[in-house]
Amino acid sequence: MGANTNTLSYWLNWRFFICALFILIAMALASFLIWKYEEFNKWRSVRRRQREKAGSLYKDEAWNTCVKGIHPAWLLAYRIISFLVLLSLLIANVVADGFGIFYFYTQWTFTLVTFYFGLGSCFSIYGCYFNKNESGGSTINHANLDAEQGSYVAPTLDATVDASNLYKSLGANQVAHTRDAANLWGYMFLITFQTCAGAVVLTDCVFWLIIYPFMTPKDFKLDFLIICMHSVNALFLLGDTALNCMVGYFLFFGFPLFIT
Repeated sequence: MGANTNTLSYWLNWRFFICALFILIAMALASFLIWKYEEFNKWRSVRRRQREKAGSLYKDEAWNTCVKGIHPAWLLAYRIISFLVLLSLLIANVVADGFGIFYFYTQWTFTLVTFYFGLGSCFSIYGCYFNKNESGGSTINHANLDAEQGSYVAPTLDATVDASNLYKSLGANQVAHTRDAANLWGYMFLITFQTCAGAVVLTDCVFWLIIYPFMTPKDFKLDFLIICMHSVNALFLLGDTALNCMVGYFLFFGFPLFIT
């Protein structure tokens, strides 16, 4: 039988305090990195300036696709299907094994990924139905859309540009596109995406490469739910990473969070 975890003597010891101190330091470092590198504390000023800057997230990047030929509606359908599948597996696991499964880090990671796809579905619904541009209701698809359509205007030394001349320079059939900076929820969604990516890689690699190879069939037996808990979330998240526009933010700013 294992040790009794209901007594204070089990928790009030030097090993527990060292682990708690390590976790608190990691949380503090992650919070500092989010505050510094995600421009989380500067989104209001970025929203006013509306200029390109490393670490600045734009509103359409939460629901848009990184490939011009793929309509954002496909990303919406993918996120909804992923959310429903993950939520069904999570509910089935709770019904089968009870709420005691949340003692394990893996289940919290799976729940976080489920929450990410639910929140991502809401962003995609908003993007597909409410963020239409002025030319026939098509969505803005890329950061360099203005340049591709010839609507890019080089900056000039004169700070006061005549709006009428600017409109004429774009042409009669061209529309000037502006990109709004992301708000608070946009940055929360980006942080959730980065956290999910690191947590899923950590839990799945530890389970399949460290824990499972040393387990004997007598002590541990795989079933359908266990396999899904350590694979389906990673596959769905990998597909979403391949489709969304936030991959660059994970590569440049999410790696320190993953290390933490």
